[in-house]
Amino acid sequence: MPAYPSRIVCLTEETTETLYLLGEGDRVVGVSGYTARPPEARKKPKVSAFINARFEKIEALKPDLVLAFSDLQADIARELIKRGYPVYTFNQRSVAEILQMVRIVGALVGRATDADRLASQLEAGLEKIKAQAAAFPRRPRVFFEEWDAPLISGIRWVEELVEIAGGDPIFPELRDKSLGKDRVVDPERVIARNPDVIVASWCGKAMRRRTIVERPGWDAIAAVRNDRIFEIKSTYILQPGPASLTEGVSQLHAILKTCVAS
Repeated sequence: MPAYPSRIVCLTEETTETLYLLGEGDRVVGVSGYTARPPEARKKPKVSAFINARFEKIEALKPDLVLAFSDLQADIARELIKRGYPVYTFNQRSVAEILQMVRIVGALVGRATDADRLASQLEAGLEKIKAQAAAFPRRPRVFFEEWDAPLISGIRWVEELVEIAGGDPIFPELRDKSLGKDRVVDPERVIARNPDVIVASWCGKAMRRRTIVERPGWDAIAAVRNDRIFEIKSTYILQPGPASLTEGVSQLHAILKTCVAS
C-alpha cells in the first residue's frame, strides 16, 4: 500500500491541472472528457462528462482516489462511494477557495510544501495584475455573461477576477449565488446598468456576437455601441483552478486595458 494515492481519477479539469503543475501527472489515471489543460492529460482515459460518469471505465482503472467538484457531481460521488472508492469532493467558489484547493490537492499526494509554493505563486501573480490595474485611469463597468439563454451573470471567482483585472462587475450582489439559476438576470437589468464592457464565456459553445448585439434594446448599452464585446473560452475562466488564476485573469486584464486606453 503506497503512502499516498497513486491512481487518481479527476472528474474535472482543475484538479488534473493542479496535479500536473505539481509534477504528479503520472498519478492521474482518468480524466473528464472536457479536460483541455494540460494538453498531455487528454491522452489519459476519459471517464466522465460533468454530471455523468462511466462507472465501468472508472472501476477498470482501479483508482485509490477520486476527485470531484460541487453538488453537481454529488450523484456520481455517491455512487462511487457506494462502490467502495474514496472520493474527495471540492466546492470552491472564490479565489481564496481555489488557492485552498491547490494546497489540499498537494497534501493529498504528499506534496504539501510544493502545493503551498504553487498557491503562493498564483496569488503573487494576481497581486501583480491588481497593482497594474490600479494604474487604470478608470474602472470599466463589466457584465460577465456566463450563459446566454437565460442570461447568467458571473460566479464569485469570476467576478473577483474582474475586479483584480481592473473592472467593476455590474451585478456584485449576485456573486455569492453558487447556482447558475440564482444568477439569472433579466436583459432589461443589463440595459439599466449599462456596462462598458461585455465579456462572454458560454460553457461548451462559442460566443455569437450577433446574438448579443441583436437583443432588443441592447443597442443602447455602451459596450454594444462601442463594440466592446469579448469572449474568453470557458476552459480559461470557468475552470475554478490554476487556469482562471493565470490565463483567465490575464485575458480579462488585457481586455480592460485596451478598453480604458481607447
